[in-house]
Amino acid sequence: MSKQINCQFISPENEDNAAIFLNNYPKEKLNNLLWSENGYFPEVSFSMAYTSSSILLKYWVTENYAEARHTQVNDLVYKDSCVEFFISFDNGANYYNLEFNCIGTPYAAYGACNPGRVTLPADVIEQFKIFVKTESFENESLSKWELVLDIPFSAFIYDDIKSLKGVICMGNFYKCGDETTVPHYLSWNNIVNPVPNFHLPEFFGTISFK
Repeated sequence: MSKQINCQFISPENEDNAAIFLNNYPKEKLNNLLWSENGYFPEVSFSMAYTSSSILLKYWVTENYAEARHTQVNDLVYKDSCVEFFISFDNGANYYNLEFNCIGTPYAAYGACNPGRVTLPADVIEQFKIFVKTESFENESLSKWELVLDIPFSAFIYDDIKSLKGVICMGNFYKCGDETTVPHYLSWNNIVNPVPNFHLPEFFGTISFK
């Protein structure tokens, strides 16, 4: 069954406290462990809201050995400890994939399913506001990190978004680490596919902007 998230509006007077709002908002879990034979299952949740000009998203991650080697915009951050957000404004025909490693390095692209996707220009991605908080536990093998994103509508350059009120989109949320010590793949809405692949819009859930 496809999942749905109801994304609430934050009024202008509360936009400066968006991170606090997200902390207190109900969290969704990435509770589908995919393509795994080792059973490694990081704990990941997120909350989401929107303003008059942007989408707000926060991830909470607890995992073993958080790793980040990629530091430049549009580096292949999915190879690191990474969270991802895919969203489509045209019912899955085309979608944006926004990916961030545990130090906040971003990657973003747009298009239909692979191949044929195009990366977003660096000056567009630099419009994202990205905040990262990290914490190491006593044994130093268990890491906890948080990622807060403020993504302006203007960054969705292939869509003319003036407001999201009442809009219903398709999308999914992920955690991965293709080249980490223990490779892993998690999703919010389940994916049924024999090999690792997040680029399957037929498995997107529903994002409803209230």
